[in-house]
Amino acid sequence: MIQRIPVITRKQVSHLLKPRPHDSHKGLFGTAVVVGGERGMVGASLLAGRAALKLGAGCVHVGLLADNAPAVDLLQPELMLHAAADALKLPAPGVLVIGCGLGTTLAAQKLLHDALKLDCVLVLDADALNILAQRPDLQGVLAARQAAAIITPHPGEASRLLGCSTAELQAARAPSAQQLARQLNCSVALKGAGSICVTRAGNTWLNKTGNPGMSAPGMGDVLSGMLAAFIAQGVAADDALLLAVHLHGAAGDALAEQHATLGMTATEVTEWARWLLNQWPT
Repeated sequence: MIQRIPVITRKQVSHLLKPRPHDSHKGLFGTAVVVGGERGMVGASLLAGRAALKLGAGCVHVGLLADNAPAVDLLQPELMLHAAADALKLPAPGVLVIGCGLGTTLAAQKLLHDALKLDCVLVLDADALNILAQRPDLQGVLAARQAAAIITPHPGEASRLLGCSTAELQAARAPSAQQLARQLNCSVALKGAGSICVTRAGNTWLNKTGNPGMSAPGMGDVLSGMLAAFIAQGVAADDALLLAVHLHGAAGDALAEQHATLGMTATEVTEWARWLLNQWPT
């Protein structure tokens, strides 16, 4: 029997982020921390941090592993930059993203181990997933966590976590995402054409926004930052998953409507996601 999966709609997710009160300050909208950025991959963490900031997180810290990391993001000086290990010691973040440009060195593995011990919502992407595939012991730590976690694998990363081929995974995308959610006790966004979202509660959703123009560097980093932004602002992790995945694809579709499919960039998706979110009724 073919599994019928409900489709995420704008109406379903557009109300999840509540209007801001007139008497607002940044402390009301949470703190997001992004950790990654090994030498040569600092841009990945900066893209995630910028997306978290531009989608509404009150404060965004970025911890960078590279020994030659910048002290300030000149394009987005509102971001607070730290050494990666120091970022993990910041008090009580609402959400921590780890993996964007992290690498898989022993230092990266130590950072992931320490992050898994924190009592906050985690978003794990990219090299955090590659490390998990190499380290079954860390998979056990993730599965034992009480706080919510979201993983955002592309098919290659998901197949490594499941120990199967990418072709086998693509032939059974929904069951594979569901298996990952059970195995790791987390929510899952299995990226690709028709992203599959599985909540920690076991509900499965199909996302139909997005287009081939989004097959470009940094798109996953931006999605992770968007997830962090919504969680920091108080949206429950499972709801933030559906909102971020749908809006991320919708921003790419808005760019495609401007005849910008070829050469679309992740930075542009962040800008359009912010614009769209501000147009959506609440």
